[in-house]
Amino acid sequence: MAKLSLFARRRRRVRTALRARSGHRPRLSVHRTGRHIYAQIIDDAEGRTVAAASTLGVKTSGANLDAATQVGKDIAEAAKKAGVTTVVFDRGGYLFHGRVKALADAAREGGLEF
Repeated sequence: MAKLSLFARRRRRVRTALRARSGHRPRLSVHRTGRHIYAQIIDDAEGRTVAAASTLGVKTSGANLDAATQVGKDIAEAAKKAGVTTVVFDRGGYLFHGRVKALADAAREGGLEF
């Protein structure tokens, strides 16, 4: 068995904890790269993506807090259209600060509960 990286171990630990306390709520999953940030709401029971938002189509760089805040607002708006109000936040292996925290705060302000 191959040794997992620290990031992969952290991601696995976060996902396991989420499954234990999710209560069958959809999962708000965050992925970030050096250039972009992505968010999607996933219904694990059905195995489908309910709503998604990212900085791909935006002129500004996704590597800043303003872009992450905008993605948080966009995902909250898309979730409302899909009829989702409560989610469980899946930060993946990323630490909860910086762009990930900005996205989460903006999603909360947009009406998502987690």
